[in-house]
Amino acid sequence: MSLYLEYLQEIENRKGQGLHPKPIDGGDLLAEIIAQIKDEKHEHRKESLSFFIYNTLPGTTSAAVVKAQFLKEIILGECSVKEITPEFALELLSHMKGGPSVKVLIDLALSADVTVAAPAADVLKTQVFLYEADMERIASAYKAGNTIAKDILESYAQAEFFTKLPDISEKIEVVTYIAAEGDISTDLLSPGNQAHSRSDRELHGKCMITPQAQQEIKALQVKHPNAKVMLIAEKGTMGVGSSRMSGVNNVALWAGQQASPYIPFVNFAPIVAGTNGISPIFMTTVGVTGGIGLDLKNWVKKLDANGKPVLDANGDAILEQAYSVETGTVLTINTKEKKLYNGDKVLVDVSSAFTPQQVEFMKAGSSYAVVFGKKLQTFAAETLGITAPTVYAPAKEISKDNQGMTAVEKIFNKNAVGVKSKKALHAGSDVRVKVNIVGSQDTTGLMTAQELESMAATVISPSVDGAYQSGCHTASVWDSKAQANIPKLMSFMHKFGLITGRDPKGVYPPMTDVIHKVLNDITVDDTAIIIGGDSHTRMSKGVAFGADSGTVALALATGEATMPIPESVKVTFKGTMKSYMDFRDIVHATQAQMLKQFGGENVFQGRVIEVHIGTLMADQAFTFTDWTAEMKAKASICISKDDTLIQSLELAKKRIQIMIDKGMENEAKTLHHLIDLANKRIAGIKSGEQPALVPDNNAKYYAEVIVDLDEIIEPMIADPDVNNDDVSKRYTHDVIRQVSFYKDKPVDLGFVGSCMVHKGDMQIIAQMLRNIEKQNGSVTFKAPLVVAPPTYNIVDELKAEGDWEILKKYAGFEFDDSNPKGQARTKYENILYLERPGCNLCMGNQEKAEPGDTVIATSTRLFQGRVVADSNEKKGESLLGSTPVVVLSTILGRFPTLEEYKAAVDGIHLTDFAPPLDAMTMAPVEFIPATNI
Repeated sequence: MSLYLEYLQEIENRKGQGLHPKPIDGGDLLAEIIAQIKDEKHEHRKESLSFFIYNTLPGTTSAAVVKAQFLKEIILGECSVKEITPEFALELLSHMKGGPSVKVLIDLALSADVTVAAPAADVLKTQVFLYEADMERIASAYKAGNTIAKDILESYAQAEFFTKLPDISEKIEVVTYIAAEGDISTDLLSPGNQAHSRSDRELHGKCMITPQAQQEIKALQVKHPNAKVMLIAEKGTMGVGSSRMSGVNNVALWAGQQASPYIPFVNFAPIVAGTNGISPIFMTTVGVTGGIGLDLKNWVKKLDANGKPVLDANGDAILEQAYSVETGTVLTINTKEKKLYNGDKVLVDVSSAFTPQQVEFMKAGSSYAVVFGKKLQTFAAETLGITAPTVYAPAKEISKDNQGMTAVEKIFNKNAVGVKSKKALHAGSDVRVKVNIVGSQDTTGLMTAQELESMAATVISPSVDGAYQSGCHTASVWDSKAQANIPKLMSFMHKFGLITGRDPKGVYPPMTDVIHKVLNDITVDDTAIIIGGDSHTRMSKGVAFGADSGTVALALATGEATMPIPESVKVTFKGTMKSYMDFRDIVHATQAQMLKQFGGENVFQGRVIEVHIGTLMADQAFTFTDWTAEMKAKASICISKDDTLIQSLELAKKRIQIMIDKGMENEAKTLHHLIDLANKRIAGIKSGEQPALVPDNNAKYYAEVIVDLDEIIEPMIADPDVNNDDVSKRYTHDVIRQVSFYKDKPVDLGFVGSCMVHKGDMQIIAQMLRNIEKQNGSVTFKAPLVVAPPTYNIVDELKAEGDWEILKKYAGFEFDDSNPKGQARTKYENILYLERPGCNLCMGNQEKAEPGDTVIATSTRLFQGRVVADSNEKKGESLLGSTPVVVLSTILGRFPTLEEYKAAVDGIHLTDFAPPLDAMTMAPVEFIPATNI
């Protein structure tokens, strides 16, 4: 059967799912379609023309290569298709974004035939996705005296590809749609359990919110044809939890507008809003699509006569409605005045959504286009030997005299690119920065690959120190979906230049290690900037930002990122930690004490948490930085002692060497290079030339939080509070309670795993089993306990040291890589499950607890339906706690009393954490700006 007939069969299959034909990305299939177009009597010619014009993916796909070449033949008159004139062929090329289409346009523009060259040049002037090889071709032609090349460069230098675009509308009419009350996680917009379909945009779009919500949105569009539907998080923040491009893609698919008539299911310019605005990680994604994100402030705290918040019986601030955004309300955004109107009445100032930079994203239709456009303009001006005119909004550069730098300000200044100021930049400044480490995970990786193809990138930027593609989010079950998607992803990323968790050549076995653990190891500099395709990209060395798949692609392709320098909140500790407490309890208590200190205001939200961790090694310190995603922080930075940082770097070197020994090194010798960088950093610390990163003693913070360890007397539990009468206060991560609150509460399943655990957690399980075996003769589980180690090297070390033996002794299931599970578990026995290293239950896309279960987990996720779905009888609960609490709860079948807990951990060394005795700051020194590039 021909590829085309197979494609027709696939189309019929998709019709049964209510889907259109899948966009074509294969060159062989498109070549067959082109052959049918050339045969004017072919029975499938009409459909083939439609597929060629309207249903072929652009960028660097093999189909795009074939399409661009055929359009070139038409333009040159080598082939004639009556439905595709040379003019229309040029228009189609203009919508293909880059890669093969740009190559063809340059071929045509630099040809000797002026009748072809001039119109091709006009199209080329509108393109921004050019890379070094493309620019060099034009520059070489210019230097050889080609007048059209000069004309193109002059247009680029003026940034006409941007200036000639229409400005955004002054007035945008919207009709409201409340997607949910409370914080809206991107799980609602793009559920984790549907991760397998994200690269199939139309199919994935069907999972957004609910089918009923999708129909309601369509009905609003019919009723209000001149308005755009604005999705709202009522009484909450839009887009918390995960930096998921698929979430914004789904919103754009249902409520945005088509980016090009010739590219199916790629929409842009969605409008989203929240009572408390947009999560920072989600706002980045909104910018990628040229969308608008509004901070509505439509519910405000009720104040007493003294101007203080009025609290309810639970100590929470009572909210009053400032104005209504009930579904179906028609409002107007005035982009010039930067205000939201209901008729003639001003409701709220929305200027935070319309900074000069964000308006540029909206005008260009994408933040990518602005990034590439700036680079292209600079190149053209330098080639012509002229000064580039100021077209884009000048980067905001804020320097404050006599004010030192926080840790994040120091990192941004060190990695800044293209800064004009000779002074240190402070928070609020817009900065282009070099990205040192990039991570791509497997349930967003296929989208990252698509983004790389669409921006015509073919190889990783040489300025990136290291990049990793994980396989951890699909590690639990090697089912048909994973088998179809993951090898293709690994092959693409390996070719692109990343270290990959699976070897496309099959030399080394699958490494499904949790991405954040790997990134934490390959980050070998405390002044590094890390970008990763997951909200929990939060390293304990350097500063890491969770990002959408598109921003990850941009970092891989350009080695850069652009963002404002965030404000910081300083976290220090006092008091003494009880010997029976786990560091996870300190993490939860930090959030609880912060909320108490600031009257319920989350001062962490959208800011960097600078935690003065002192002597805690990178593995355990990561537990704190990882959780900061749930604190709604933008990022976190650990301030460490010199000796501690050296020990962490030495451990990182050993783990990188293990990766090399397993055969994971690539042709560029990335892993060897990282070991060299670690050695260089260690030498700098030992010599005193570059001690461990600390802030200046006169740095300015948004707030300072002091965590009192003496107040932490019981294990702390993060509770989804599923029965709270106020829907907006469920699933927020803000309800932190002591374990004694849960007296006699049954537990249906326990889970130790995810990025929040490390080797020490596995050792704690082993020691607890030994203790209970010694006390009772054996260990019996009254609830299932699922254990997923974060990395294979931890398993290897546990086996070598004897701890795996006791785990295996009580395991009713042990993973076997030679025969991986092909189907997700739906029922659990009261046994210990030793699962494959990876994310497991935390992701909710493969394994889940039984509906309605009460789960106690070390995970980070307590979202509704993520780890456990609701049943008809009761709501599923995903409560979060420390490893010893989880283990003991499954043995007892209920939450333990404090006395039972203390007895179970007696003699077990849980943590070495103690607050540093001295302030971890330094006197400010003269600032030397980074080399401008």
